[in-house]
Amino acid sequence: MRRRGIALAAVAAMTLTGTLAGCASGTSGTSAESGGAVKVGVVTSTSGLVAAYGKQFTEGFKAGLNYATKGTGEAGGTKIEVTYHDDASDPSKATATATDLIGKGYKIITGSVSSGVATQLAPLADQNKILFISGAAAADTITGVNDHTFRSGRQTWQDVKAAESFLGTVKGKTVMVFAQDYAFGKANVAAVEAVLGKAGGATVKPVLVPLKTTDFTPFARQVIDAKPDLLFVAWAGDTAANMWRTLAQQKVFDSTKVVTGLADRATFDTFGPAAGKINFLAHYFAEATDNEPAKAMAKELGTKPDIFHTDGFTAAQMVVRAVEQGDDTAKMIKGLEGWSFTGPKGGMTVRPEDHALLQPMFLAGLEGTTPTLNGVLPPEKVAPPVSGAK
Repeated sequence: MRRRGIALAAVAAMTLTGTLAGCASGTSGTSAESGGAVKVGVVTSTSGLVAAYGKQFTEGFKAGLNYATKGTGEAGGTKIEVTYHDDASDPSKATATATDLIGKGYKIITGSVSSGVATQLAPLADQNKILFISGAAAADTITGVNDHTFRSGRQTWQDVKAAESFLGTVKGKTVMVFAQDYAFGKANVAAVEAVLGKAGGATVKPVLVPLKTTDFTPFARQVIDAKPDLLFVAWAGDTAANMWRTLAQQKVFDSTKVVTGLADRATFDTFGPAAGKINFLAHYFAEATDNEPAKAMAKELGTKPDIFHTDGFTAAQMVVRAVEQGDDTAKMIKGLEGWSFTGPKGGMTVRPEDHALLQPMFLAGLEGTTPTLNGVLPPEKVAPPVSGAK
């Protein structure tokens, strides 16, 4: 099976977000060689700029593994042996760590919250015939990249399609992207142009703000003058509170519908008085669902789950499903392709053609710092186009 990735830029998780060949072959790490266990390496960011996301993934994974194995740590009579490793969001460090683990007989790698890391580990997994389950990394190019790569989180296309729902239809409408003038902001512009522009028929106009900007008034006035039907805000960093305050002062909310992503709970207070006027698309927040996996995750964590706890929990469910098929990677892949299951977000399906994880997305509001569920978009409503084919 050959697949090609859709060339969409990744929306970084905080919005809303030559490889080295291992020395081991895909036949390493069998039950006999590892003492009746399948070795799983969680390689994620527990230091660096997105350490909070890696921490959430790890906590969610542990909760999901306990849930999916009913506390036994085994699947299909096989012990799941897990070790945890920090990649510091450094692709080189992640590649070196994964290469070492593959050489030691690990059959499954999971955990990446950085798209830069995930896009390096995916070909490494394919070269060595092991399973790679990417975590919160949102890059669309991860979907369909090869037979051995899956994902436990959402992807950029699903984020932007959720934003589209606030207009009903975007064909013939004007969508303005308000973002910072560097790679992160430009990636958001590219994603909106691809999903809402090229695929949706909207006119997309960027407003890119220099990183060192402290006075956002001139940029807010550009929005007022353009009168877009939708303003898609993609922002990160400590200027967020000032930016939102300026948009409110300039009465941007009176002239256009404003949409942004609901990120981790630590960011909820940055919206200030503007919070009640913003339309939020959401990957996950604790108040969105109350199904059995969501309750189990919350109980295991002992606190309200955050945005990327669900990606770790889902990854563990996928690991257990894979190990239940035995220690042969080809059988693991077959067992995951087309699999439908219930995760903390709700019903999910691994699309067999390209391993996209079809899943619901949420529409939310904020009352102060408390999120409210305003709508649920079913998986088919936000499904990305098939990337490649069998």
